[in-house]
Amino acid sequence: MSIAKQGDTVKVHYVGTLNDGTQFDSSEGREPLQFDVGAGQVIKGFDDAVTGMNVGDSKDINIAPEEAYGPRMEELVISFPKERFPEGMELTVGAQIYLQDQQANPVPVTIVEVKEEEVLLDANHQLAGKELNFKITLVEIV
Repeated sequence: MSIAKQGDTVKVHYVGTLNDGTQFDSSEGREPLQFDVGAGQVIKGFDDAVTGMNVGDSKDINIAPEEAYGPRMEELVISFPKERFPEGMELTVGAQIYLQDQQANPVPVTIVEVKEEEVLLDANHQLAGKELNFKITLVEIV
């Protein structure tokens, strides 16, 4: 049997859920997810879980926020002047938009509140601060 180890390229099927049972992602109906074990291409807890699995094995895991998308940080909720948005742009609570950092890289943010003079934007990852549950099946070691 082949056992997944650091440096291997693997293909897995997975279903990701929150503790309340809400599914946030799945490879169902798609090609398996392919990544290099230990290369940081997936969250650490997922990477660690695949290490040591045999092809054909399935496992259920729970990943703490520290091994996933990190804790939710209130300092990443920022106030942005409403006048800096393009005229006529629809500002809807829950919508995801993109700002740019100092190197002109896109930074996804979510609109959390629209006030008269400002808009509150949340730059936390949508899964930050949450425990994640995965059912993982190792399909292949490439």
